[in-house]
Amino acid sequence: MATNLEAFADYLQKEKKYSPHTVCAYVKDVSEFQSYNLADFEQENVDRVDYVQIRSWVVLLVENGLSTISVNRKVASLKAYYKFLLKIKQIEVSPLLKHKSLKVSKKVQIPFSEKELLGVLEGVELEEGFEGVRDRLLVELLYSTGMRRSELIHLKIDAVDFSNSTIKVLGKRNKERIIPVLVVVLKQMQLYLKERGDLESIKDRDYFFLTKKGLKLSESFVYRLINSYFSKVSEKVKKSPHMLRHTFATHLLNNGADLNSVKELLGHSSLASTQVYTHNSLLELKKVHAVAHPRGGDDSKV
Repeated sequence: MATNLEAFADYLQKEKKYSPHTVCAYVKDVSEFQSYNLADFEQENVDRVDYVQIRSWVVLLVENGLSTISVNRKVASLKAYYKFLLKIKQIEVSPLLKHKSLKVSKKVQIPFSEKELLGVLEGVELEEGFEGVRDRLLVELLYSTGMRRSELIHLKIDAVDFSNSTIKVLGKRNKERIIPVLVVVLKQMQLYLKERGDLESIKDRDYFFLTKKGLKLSESFVYRLINSYFSKVSEKVKKSPHMLRHTFATHLLNNGADLNSVKELLGHSSLASTQVYTHNSLLELKKVHAVAHPRGGDDSKV
């Protein structure tokens, strides 16, 4: 089992090009199932199990209060593992062949409003010098490009093309894409680089965004920063970097951008992933329709 799991991790990293974080999550999920299987069924090797064992694990996860999304993710890790075993001919049939994912209730995520964005960019008092310039740019860049938090953290200095007003980001599965940058944001980037150049020490020199100690930003750092600033202007439950990505897509669609263009900007591999953002856009269209149409104010019933 240990050998197969190590080979599985190697496969995910080298062939599937998954990030170290994703590989770690997949291996952890399979290992957790292994521990459960050993405790409840006294079977250490999970390479050859039946669906009943997996189903009982799923039931336990649900009873322990794990969210449906988290349960589905863990089962997806198992599914990937058994698919790998099929590939290397360790098994002939996956025990998850007929498994159906648990149904997830769709929650509408309400994006930040333009007023809330302006509240942070123009109303919140930022630190003087390097940190204030960096924080403002960080919010501006997430909102104006729709890039992921991980893409922002790993953005390299040489990925910024000031002459063409673009940046090159490395997305999921190492897919590169070019994103246009607004002039106002380019000016902020130039100001930031000037402040960055005055740092006493820079260790992670290749990375665009740094801490005041010259180190690359962490995911938790970016989350705390966004949550802190938007907590001052918004009462929404979710105030994360991903909400800025969500807001970027929704505001573009609300202002007439076509779905395919937004898909390319977000770096989605399929249109289905982008369509989740159309719900809020549709709500906005309904408002416009009700106000603009001659019959919009008619409350009479048929």
